[in-house]
Amino acid sequence: MTPHELIQAKIFTPAQLQRSLNLWRFYQKRIVFTNGCFDILHSGHVHLLSQAAAFGDILIVGLNADSSVKKLKGDNRPLQKETTRASVLASLFYVQAVVLFEEETPLRLISAIAPDVLVKGGDYKIETIVGADSVLQRGGKVEIIPLLAGVSTTSVEEKMLKGKQ
Repeated sequence: MTPHELIQAKIFTPAQLQRSLNLWRFYQKRIVFTNGCFDILHSGHVHLLSQAAAFGDILIVGLNADSSVKKLKGDNRPLQKETTRASVLASLFYVQAVVLFEEETPLRLISAIAPDVLVKGGDYKIETIVGADSVLQRGGKVEIIPLLAGVSTTSVEEKMLKGKQ
């Protein structure tokens, strides 16, 4: 397989993901899930994803589809198409699967995946994390990763518009 084919093989539809989940669970792999828009992958995202991967064997990233990002962030977003964002995430060696979702929240996806660990960034509290209650009820864990100060897609976008790096 070429590097491009290897990356594309990590981008799943929900149905494809279920088949892989069955295999991973058969081998008793610990499944970790996180989600986001990941519009411009920056050091804060890399920090979150690498820390999330450390909580288990398989890291699945739920990626907001373009239509979902527009609903959440406004008409000027996303800055990059969902196919580009998915490929960039899938290129990270510690990400085993990327799956797109159209809804504003990943609740249906979290219910279908039933992760052992649900991970979000430090701008969330456990009470506000979508799906946290169902993960905890099944005996799973919810982990919150502290944010890197001053790093966000919005701050990167603002610097770019001002012509700074």
